[in-house]
Amino acid sequence: MRQMARMRRGAMTATLLTAAVTGSLMTGCTSGGGAIDDGRGRVPSPSPSPNPSPSRGQPQGDTGTSTDSVGPVLAVKIDNVRAARPQTGLDAADLVYAEQVEGGLSRLMAIYASKLPKVIGPVRSARESDLELLRQFDKPTLAFSGAQHKLLPLIDKAPLIAAPPEQHSDAYYRGNDKPSPHNLYLRPQELVRSAPGADALTTGFHFGAAPEGGTPETSRTVRFPSARFTFDWSASRHRWLVSMDGTPTVTTDGKKVAPATVVVQYVKVHKSMFHDVLGNNSPYTDTVGSGTAKVLRDGQVFDVNWKRPTATDGTEFTTTDGTPMNFATGQVWVVLAKE
Repeated sequence: MRQMARMRRGAMTATLLTAAVTGSLMTGCTSGGGAIDDGRGRVPSPSPSPNPSPSRGQPQGDTGTSTDSVGPVLAVKIDNVRAARPQTGLDAADLVYAEQVEGGLSRLMAIYASKLPKVIGPVRSARESDLELLRQFDKPTLAFSGAQHKLLPLIDKAPLIAAPPEQHSDAYYRGNDKPSPHNLYLRPQELVRSAPGADALTTGFHFGAAPEGGTPETSRTVRFPSARFTFDWSASRHRWLVSMDGTPTVTTDGKKVAPATVVVQYVKVHKSMFHDVLGNNSPYTDTVGSGTAKVLRDGQVFDVNWKRPTATDGTEFTTTDGTPMNFATGQVWVVLAKE
């Protein structure tokens, strides 16, 4: 009898825990279709960091480990609404994708291969489009704070290593610099032992000298319905300085985010099969197919074509005469803009 009672109590505990986690993933999104931050991914909060910043409790974005060993890349979904800025560790990413989400807002997915900063964040929720985008890598690790509950089975079936906080609580913590849900941070070394190296970036990108045919360009702005990105050329740094919604993008330790190459890739953005809890549709960004793009490098803009035949392929960028478009060495930003 005692054994049966213990079994009943154990089953009840498991049921309650499952309900709590599911409920946390479904909590809040956009309100009335307006352009406000969605509240998905309100997973059970990890403990506050035992080593907060000595000034304001902000996580520090100093460079962590690097290596030349080949392994899976780390992809991290990063919040970039106003309440989430400044971000941490964004400057250390090899590649940053900007995609449209509910309400015309945007979210970032940062890819780390060459080095791992000590802290990355704020971490936010995943979208269906991420699964297609990540197929170009060999079983990447995806760090995210949660997802729409009907999307979770697709994430589980995808060829990647899903690493949300409820499965890796030691890797995440809540900072005290921002209000929840904009204060969830990742210690990447708790998920992957070391950076895999640049060879893990199976994107199809080419790096080298710029081709002929560029046009001088000192600034370009890309607009989403409720967000915008501006890239200003700095001749002294030989980099593009990023601004989001009119504010210069800097990390928590004061570093300006400055990619060497910016790609404005024009893609199809349409309704997905998923909605948030208030009925707002989640946009789906198609990254398989072909189209046109603008490539910014060296203070110039190039008109190019892009092609990605299947989800397991990288994206090939070529000039109008078919020559491979070389990128400048350094961080690359890809803004997935609606064509």
